[in-house]
Amino acid sequence: MHVVPGLKVLYFGTPVVLLSTVNEDGTANLAPMSSAWWLGQTAILGMGDRSRTAANLLREREVVLNLPSSALAAAVDRIAMTTGRPDVPAGKAAQGYRHVADKFALGGLTEQASDLVTPPRVAECPIQLEGRVAGTHRLASGGATTYEIEVLRTHVEEDLLVPGTVHIDPLRWDPLVMKFCEFFGGGVNVHPSRLAEGWQLPALRAACAVSTGRTGSP
Repeated sequence: MHVVPGLKVLYFGTPVVLLSTVNEDGTANLAPMSSAWWLGQTAILGMGDRSRTAANLLREREVVLNLPSSALAAAVDRIAMTTGRPDVPAGKAAQGYRHVADKFALGGLTEQASDLVTPPRVAECPIQLEGRVAGTHRLASGGATTYEIEVLRTHVEEDLLVPGTVHIDPLRWDPLVMKFCEFFGGGVNVHPSRLAEGWQLPALRAACAVSTGRTGSP
């Protein structure tokens, strides 16, 4: 039987993306997000208008979409409740967000030079997409914008490819997936989420420990 629960969020399951952009002073900003999908050689991103990443995208028009594997859940979680804005918006501050200038260092991640754009890649991410903003569309409900990203170059760890082809082996690629603010990989919850705490969503920790036989970090 179907019910109408009035869901607070609609994140049914999308890949986590680490967006690297360039700040006004030339330093790199890194932000995790999961409102992303692809069509051909175009990526569509959606995010709130008050973030440092949104300002960087509109000003610089360049970005790298770094796709972490499920093994990087802990690194992503370390920067999940942070913002590149020194003036943390009141709403985010109430949820527990704090300002961090160097998110690469906080996440224990490494900057890697890009080929065609200024923002750096995340060396630890098996898939990295260099891109340029081709268009924007502000949501009618306000407060958020979708960004059309033209993918200019794709970098892929060689062992993810089907030998002798240009295709990724889906059995070897285990993306980090966000489902209702919880981290999943290979169909199981792989790491506790600070984001779920900030959004005051029900904790899955006890249930996940029982169902997977794991507690804490993988």
